[in-house]
This record gives sequence, structure tokens and C-alpha cells, in this order.
Amino acid sequence: MEQTQTYHLKKWAWRILLTAVVLSIGLSILDKVGVRRAITGIRAPYQTESNRERFLIQAAGFKTVIACQYAYDIEALVVHTKDYFTWDVGDQLSPRDLTLAWGSVAAHNRDVDFHWSQMSRKTMLWLDGSVNQEALFGGDAGLQVNFSNNHIIPADDDVRWKLKIIRAGDHIRMKGYLVYVDGIRPDNTTFSWHSSTTRTDTGDGACEVIYATDIEWL
Repeated sequence: MEQTQTYHLKKWAWRILLTAVVLSIGLSILDKVGVRRAITGIRAPYQTESNRERFLIQAAGFKTVIACQYAYDIEALVVHTKDYFTWDVGDQLSPRDLTLAWGSVAAHNRDVDFHWSQMSRKTMLWLDGSVNQEALFGGDAGLQVNFSNNHIIPADDDVRWKLKIIRAGDHIRMKGYLVYVDGIRPDNTTFSWHSSTTRTDTGDGACEVIYATDIEWL
């Protein structure tokens, strides 16, 4: 009888341990990818004239100049994130891209099955053919002006830490600058990222490059 009880106790102990491991893995995955969420009433980002500050940053052997074009203030729903880990100058300057949504896209992010993905510093979006884009977003043009892919360059360690823990489903406000980044190495290899300064463009060059000075959760 004592041996049987011991066996059952061990069996339950293993079940508890296995359950704990599964829960831990599940929570870890959830923590990384976030959740799907919808928020209504998020205003469009706005930009104002800046005094064209310039910052010098050394990254991956490049001497880069961060030239502020506009002050930028964006409130948004985070719908997707993508980390970049290499020693490439772009990855060193901007370790994470955020796909941010506002307006009608943020409002319908849960009832519409958006298929978000990011790679190669781009955001891709697919919608099922049954979605009435005209009714919900004002057509494809209305859809495109309510989200953006953003290369985030943290201004300091505090912003870098906040950027690292942002997850899909977060409602954030970020302040900073839309910037032009130009760099050069001693061997004369050059690097260039020029931010979009309008929300209406698409394709290559349409991403916002943001020198982020503050991030807060709403």
C-alpha cells in the first residue's frame, strides 16, 4: 500500500511539474507576441516643425548623423513587433520595428482578421476577400493611412528598455522626431535611412524612422 501511494504521489508531482512547464512556455510565448486588441477613437499621428536638431551616434563602425526633420507625436495600438539582432548598422541603431495602427484600423483590429507580419524592415498585411474595405476603411487608400511600419531609434537607455518590452495589444504614446539618418565608415561605405514625412505613401521609403525620446503606456 505504501509503495502504491508513493507511486501516485510521484505521478501527480510529474503532472504538476509538466503543467507548470507548459504554462510557463505558454506565458512566455504570449509575452513575446502579445494579444489581438481593438481600440476606438485613436487620433492620427501629427508632426510639427522642429528646430532641426542633429545627433551623432557611432554604430557598427559607422559615424551616423541623426537629422531631425519634424517633431512627431503618435498615439497608437501596437499590432505587430519585429526584433532585429545582427551587427548591421540599421539593427544596431534600431533594434525593433513597430507596426502601429490608429483610426479605423485600430478600431477594427479584433473583428477584422488582419494578417500582420514583418520582415526585412517592412510590414505586410493580408485581408480576407470577404472584408468590405470600402465600408470599414474607405477603401484601400483609407486602410493604408491608418497604420504604419516604424523603425524606432531609442534616444537613451530608458527608451530602449521600454521599446524592448512593448507587445502587440499595447496602447502607447511615443514622442520624438522623424529623422534622416546618414552614416559613413572609414572605408567610405555609406548608410542612409530617410524617414517618410507623410502618412499617405506606400512601398519602399514609406516607413517612419523615429528618434524616440519618450514612450508611455495609455
